Amino acid sequence: MSAAAMQTGRRTLLALAAEHPGGALAAFTLGAIAVAVALAPLIAPQDPFDLTSFDVLDAGLPPSWLDGSDPRFLLGTDAQGRDLLSAILYGTRISLIVGLLAVAIQAAIGIPLGLLAGYAGGRVDTIVTRTADIQLSLSTLMMAIIALALFRAGLGGESLSRFAVPLLVVVIGLAEWPYFARTARAATQVEGAKDYVRAARALGASSFAVMARHILPNILSPLIVVATTQVAGAIMAEAALSFLGLGMPVTKPSLGTLIRSGYDLMFAGAWWITVIPGLVLIGVLISVNVLGDALRDGLDPRRMAR
Repeated sequence: MSAAAMQTGRRTLLALAAEHPGGALAAFTLGAIAVAVALAPLIAPQDPFDLTSFDVLDAGLPPSWLDGSDPRFLLGTDAQGRDLLSAILYGTRISLIVGLLAVAIQAAIGIPLGLLAGYAGGRVDTIVTRTADIQLSLSTLMMAIIALALFRAGLGGESLSRFAVPLLVVVIGLAEWPYFARTARAATQVEGAKDYVRAARALGASSFAVMARHILPNILSPLIVVATTQVAGAIMAEAALSFLGLGMPVTKPSLGTLIRSGYDLMFAGAWWITVIPGLVLIGVLISVNVLGDALRDGLDPRRMAR
């Protein structure tokens, strides 16, 4: 990339940040969270996956600013005696991994199908759109609950615990690909009618080349916006499934399992076990959605053309 292009990109980012300070703050927040969870093995006081690193006698200790706390545990401990700060760092990492990988699967399925449907039209378009409509008529959580319940019944809870992350990624990814497909299809239909696509066809470019080299780069803006909102939805789906006991096991904390583990103790006074992870989850979801709104406005071609 040339120096001029880098400078232009830098100016564009600065202009976008100035126009959308909320989006800039959301991006900074998500960046800070990503760095913190990536460095969790280095900065977390405890390894929550190591059963020998915590003591059940430390269970239910309040955060350090409340009476009865232990200075070793800044945010207190959960019902198993794990340091809550460490569990949140590792749990947020799992939630982000599930969200990002699930959206990658959604995009890998939905974008090619949407491109094909919008470009080919006819029977191919009908098959893809009807399949997407049927898929969207089914609740993501309902499909995930059925799939994970069948897996638990067939292979047992131990196998579900061992393969919890890949299972959640696949189930959530397969459930919501139509959002990418419908967006890609609509954008492809618009781009397919433009002169540059007709010129590429006239020059003998194959259909694959037209879709991959000409149409796809020009429909990335709406797809990026869809990806941000879908990441938030995937993280929320993982948290909901884990809260219901069908996602991550208690021994592998995610934000959903942490919220669930403290739910029964919330009215007994140990509110921090549920409230603090819940606030972290809300902060992540709000940041992702605000960033998605900023990207939608910033990548809007009508605004960029002004």
